[in-house]
Formats: sequence, structure tokens, C-alpha cells
Amino acid sequence: MKTVVITGASTGIGRSAAEYLAAKGWCVFAGVRKEADGVPLKAAHANIIPLLLDVTKQDQVDAAVETVSAALDGRKLDGLVNNAGIALMGPLALQPLDEFEAHFQVNTFGLLRATQAFAPLLGMDESRSGPSGRIINITSVGGRLASPFLGAYTATKHAVESMTDSLRRELVIYGIDAIAIGPGSVKTPIWDKAEDKNADTPYANTAWAAPIAKFSETMLAGGRDGLDPEAISKVIETALTARKPKARYSPVPDKLTNFTLPMLLPKRVIDGFFWKKFGMKRNL
Repeated sequence: MKTVVITGASTGIGRSAAEYLAAKGWCVFAGVRKEADGVPLKAAHANIIPLLLDVTKQDQVDAAVETVSAALDGRKLDGLVNNAGIALMGPLALQPLDEFEAHFQVNTFGLLRATQAFAPLLGMDESRSGPSGRIINITSVGGRLASPFLGAYTATKHAVESMTDSLRRELVIYGIDAIAIGPGSVKTPIWDKAEDKNADTPYANTAWAAPIAKFSETMLAGGRDGLDPEAISKVIETALTARKPKARYSPVPDKLTNFTLPMLLPKRVIDGFFWKKFGMKRNL
């Protein structure tokens, strides 16, 4: 039975991937921040083993590694899916620094903490038997294309894109691969959580109030009408099992207009698109 650790498995992409891979015969160690979140996961499939795993807490990460190591009984771990993440809206010129730092604590430092902790199980410990595993980092369209009002989130995802490339180029000596998956809009609670956090927005009396409201509507609509999380789960499975996987996968709805063209057009053109879409104009 193949084995995989998934962080941020309580909801959204992480939960979908846990249930999907378990149904495919994988033993899934599903990281959750609260024990109560593990109950429905455990009930969903016998192959799912919930782990208390807040990636910002070293003691929980270390304890999770011990649990997984004992279960592997000397074998290597087949996969680590770094999915845990947060997203809060706000203009960078005003967003509180502690809120900006929180994104990095979870999305970037937490990802690296988990990667370093599980790397021996994935293959750095050469005394373990079996083929080396793969690291799958869930990034975002925002990892390549920065939007207004999600500067903190997209900054972390740009960092993760770079880290994934570095990890892949470094860990080859242990046979460990590192792959990025950058989804577009997905039906996931992350944007509902962002809406809840910003319900009493501190930016209501700023010049960005109306643009942020429009941006929030766009994000929430995308989160409700985007790809089904199972579509991302299938891509995760491909990244974990393909004989020659891509270095990066981009499951994006309307990919030509939402990703391919914006990546090809000059940044000033994309600036104009954002300004027009969200009702911002330059003061002369």
C-alpha cells in the first residue's frame, strides 16, 4: 500500500485529496489542526489516519513524523502533499505586518518545516527500503500571477514556486522529486474563510474600499463556481504516480484567458486589466 502525508486536510483540496487517494488504495496520513476535524476523515475511509498537524508548531510536526515513521516500519514514505495555507485580503500599503507574516508562517515556513521533517522518510534516510517519495507543493495561479489585495498570499506562493524548483534540483541525489501544482479557482472554503475574516474590514474608510469589495465578490464567485476539488485530487494523483511527471501542473478553468495569456502579455497590460476590472484609476 502506497503512503502519503497531506497537510491541511480538514477541508477543501486537502480533504478531497485524502478521500480520493484513500479510495484508490493509498494509506493517507491526513494532517488536521483540531482533533474534531479528524473524526469525519476517519469515518470517510478506513485508509485515512488523521494526524494532529499544525505546520506552524514544531512539536506537532515532530510527533507526526514519529507516528508516520512507526507505521512505515522501515519503508520510505511515497509522498508528502504540502497543502496547508491561509489567505487574507488587504492592500499591502495598509495590511498589518503581523497578518502579512502569518501568511509566511503557514504557507511558506510551515511548508518548509514539514518538508524538512518528512524528508528523511521520503528518502534522505537511505537505510529505509523502497523507492524514494515525492513532494507535491500546492501553490496557485497566484504563484505566477500576482493580484491586487492578495499580495501576502501571492508572495508566499511565489516563494513556494521557487522553493519547489530548488528542492527538485537539490534532492535529486536522494531520488526525491518535488512538483508544484498551481490551481486556479477551486470550490474551496478558503475564500469563505477570507470573507469571514474580512467581514468587518479595516479598509472600509480607505480609497480601496470599493475595489476590495469588487475583488472580494470576484474571489468568492470563483470559489463557488471554480473547479471541483476532486479535479485537483486527480492531478495530485498524477503528480505522485506518473513515470515522468511534469515539474509543474496548472489545473485552471478557462486556462487560456485566466493563465496562459496573462503570462504572455506585458505586465503593464495586466495592470490595466486589474485597474479596470476593480474600478481603480490613477490620480494625476
